[in-house]
Amino acid sequence: MTDSVERRSAKRDRAARFYRIVRFLEERGDAGARPEEIADAVGMSRRTVYRDLRQIDEEMGVPVWAEGGRWGVTEKGFLPPLKLTLAEGLAVFLSARLMARYATAHDPDLMGAFQKLGSGMPEALADHVASTLEVMARQPPAEAFRQRVRLLTQAWAERRVVRLRYDTGAYAPGREPREARVRPYLIEPSSTTHALYLIGHDEARGAIRTFKIERILDLELTAEHFERPERGAIETTMARAWDIIADQAPTDVVLRFSPAVAARVAETRWHPSEVRDSRPDGSLVWRARVAGTIEIRLWILSWGADIEVVEPADLRADVLATLRAAEDLYRK
Repeated sequence: MTDSVERRSAKRDRAARFYRIVRFLEERGDAGARPEEIADAVGMSRRTVYRDLRQIDEEMGVPVWAEGGRWGVTEKGFLPPLKLTLAEGLAVFLSARLMARYATAHDPDLMGAFQKLGSGMPEALADHVASTLEVMARQPPAEAFRQRVRLLTQAWAERRVVRLRYDTGAYAPGREPREARVRPYLIEPSSTTHALYLIGHDEARGAIRTFKIERILDLELTAEHFERPERGAIETTMARAWDIIADQAPTDVVLRFSPAVAARVAETRWHPSEVRDSRPDGSLVWRARVAGTIEIRLWILSWGADIEVVEPADLRADVLATLRAAEDLYRK
């Protein structure tokens, strides 16, 4: 067995131990348990139990208490149990499965959610959960990213302002990172970039802004709280986005799809504002109002020669220039 395989196997076994201990202590409630009882219940040595109990608090973020030689987990560290129907459980599973497919790093929190969900599923679905956990355990660790997500989740839940330093050099090489104070309104996954984004009110800009979490260099929770935005306001704002970016000016986009792909385009509703118009020649004219053109541009290019940008003119010129540059590249 290679060193990398052994490390992945050890990491997987360690995560499984952690969750067995947590499940056992959850069942014991306020009474807790002595280390030797935990060792007998989960099949490991007392020495390993002591080490794992300390790391469960530090790495999993599960509050652990110790008193009078007994150990337990704090009830406030858990959400209340959900009683889901099979259909509801499947809906949650599919959402988590989508996140697992896009995950590029080892995520114990996502693995824990999967494991708990799988424990209540019928055998066929539980087997698939177990297989998914195997795949997730092979991902490389990304502890710094995980800690940022945890802090942002806490700030979001407690409505606390965060102070962050953000790398803006992805689109402007050489630009220095900027400091920002942000009110976290939402953490949103992107289906396009397979990444997580913080969406919140940037106090310096005086408006909602989008921050890719991987580009957050430093993060700090402040003691300042903010008022919840008006109910439905964030959802209304996000409805304008093609994917994640909602802080751009509304733009009317008109596209013409060739007969070869018109039926496939019509099978899916791509944006809440879209309007479709089938033409006698089999082509499809598609209209929508979206927040800027940064994200929809990539989608347009993915259709190759089967799509034409009718409006706006600057987007049409941009796509044309991109295709010409690609042609020059391939001619070389």
